[in-house]
Amino acid sequence: MRTFSGIAASPGIAMGKLRIIDRNRVAVSEYPIPSESVSHETARLAKAIDDTRSELDQLKTRLAESNGEEHLFFIETHLMILADERLITETTDIIRTGMINAEGALRRTLHRYRETFSNIEDPYLRERISDVETVIERVLRSMTGEVAEPFPQNEGQIVIAAHDISPADLLQINRRNVLAIITGIGGRTSHTAILARALELPAVMGVDGITNLLFDGHPVVVDGLSGAVVVDPDKESFQNFLRRKQHYEYVEYELLKTVPLPSVTLDGHLIQLRGNVEIPEEGGSVLAHGGDGVGLYRTEMLFMNRPSMPDEEEQLSVYRSMQKAIAPHSLTIRTLDAGGDKLLEGMDQTSEANPALGVRAIRISLSMPDEFKKQLRAILRVSADGPVRVMFPMISGLEEIRKAKALLEEAKSDLAACGIPYDSNIKVGVMIEIPAAVTLADLLAREVDFFSVGTNDLIQYTLAIDRSNEQLSEMYQPLHPAVLRSLRRIVQAAHGARIPACLCGEMAGEPLYLPVLLGLGFDELSMGAGSILRVKQILRRCTLERASRMAEGCFAFSTTAEVVMYLKSQITLDVAESID
Repeated sequence: MRTFSGIAASPGIAMGKLRIIDRNRVAVSEYPIPSESVSHETARLAKAIDDTRSELDQLKTRLAESNGEEHLFFIETHLMILADERLITETTDIIRTGMINAEGALRRTLHRYRETFSNIEDPYLRERISDVETVIERVLRSMTGEVAEPFPQNEGQIVIAAHDISPADLLQINRRNVLAIITGIGGRTSHTAILARALELPAVMGVDGITNLLFDGHPVVVDGLSGAVVVDPDKESFQNFLRRKQHYEYVEYELLKTVPLPSVTLDGHLIQLRGNVEIPEEGGSVLAHGGDGVGLYRTEMLFMNRPSMPDEEEQLSVYRSMQKAIAPHSLTIRTLDAGGDKLLEGMDQTSEANPALGVRAIRISLSMPDEFKKQLRAILRVSADGPVRVMFPMISGLEEIRKAKALLEEAKSDLAACGIPYDSNIKVGVMIEIPAAVTLADLLAREVDFFSVGTNDLIQYTLAIDRSNEQLSEMYQPLHPAVLRSLRRIVQAAHGARIPACLCGEMAGEPLYLPVLLGLGFDELSMGAGSILRVKQILRRCTLERASRMAEGCFAFSTTAEVVMYLKSQITLDVAESID
């Protein structure tokens, strides 16, 4: 028996025969070329990119015919990367200045992309390098003539293991035969992981070296809950995993019973539970898990991996796909939240000594009003199709929100002049993420229709803690008294202005925090789709009256440890069992 550890990327437990697929990176050599070969190498590069584009177009057509258009966003993303002129211009420059072959130059281009993305703090955006790598691997295969091993279609109950599996690969597998996937690279926020969760396919990623061992055909257990992969399990281990699998499926079955039920407490208090998403494919998963729509749609993905900003029509198309995926529920679209650690390829950026406190989020949007209005017009246009809210990130004062609203009014006028329909009463909200917004919450509440608290950044800025710094991880404390006081002040300001107080940070999906958030008076919680049912189950076992007492009790303590100890001691037995 051999046990490997990886990243639990998609929940579930599966047992089957291991089928290792050769999806290792294309082996290419870098070698010098004479000056007369430069034009030949650049032509080879251009042809390979054109051939790869044709290949993806054909795949897109084939998948649309077999699976419909639900998951074509991934193919569109890869086509968008291929359309990036800098992919060919930068590689061509390397060929000419370095006097090396096209394959070696393309590898160097990929290394540059990796360096850029490695500096991105946000895990969702950092993982987008996997899309770039997938596209470049396709181009390299086209240049070398190396054909990727196809995925098996009818080999019984198998678990596929490969160095990497792209979303396009995943869409082509036979779901009746493939029980789970294992990859040597990748993480929970990669597009493959997101799609695996949408398809409810157990997945463990980042299992280094498993594809290099002679395990093809051996029995394997994949635990997408813990990230464990066990090859040739002994009898005792197999039975333990089987019991865990049965328990997990029973719990999921019980949770699914709450999908059609309202998110209401025992004493009749209704609270909206919505989903956080970044691509249309996640919309269906939110509804399947009982979500009341989308409380946070991150639009940054549309602006990444490209040489220029997306135009209005392209944005409209993607936003419309998301709206259709969750119809008839509400869609909350956050305007571009980039800058800082979230780099955009399509805009000039100067180096900043402290990017987290630099030109980012609403500051970037206001600095390029024409591009900002393209996004606002696209959002307004999709609001004609169903309930849509627009939300501005990282607001620090009244000037920013008033400027953003003024541009929104200009966008409305643009559409009205062209006779294009939109919701003239679209709801406008702001993200409360920094201490200045907390301090001014009562003033900001008079300007907008709702608040949405981004606790990830709020905790980071309130405590002056870099949440990506492993040395400070223990100091990143959602139940810190300063954070709790900020949350209470935000809710009080919102309700004082008679607007909803929403929360869309990671705190929303943590069952332990639910009584506090409920008791503080939040009207809406938005979280990852996989957390919705468990939070709903606990919510339906709570009373608002008891949650309010528990939340108020937290303010009697001076340290996080005391708050946590108090909170755990107050949770009733049935809620504690749900959390366990």
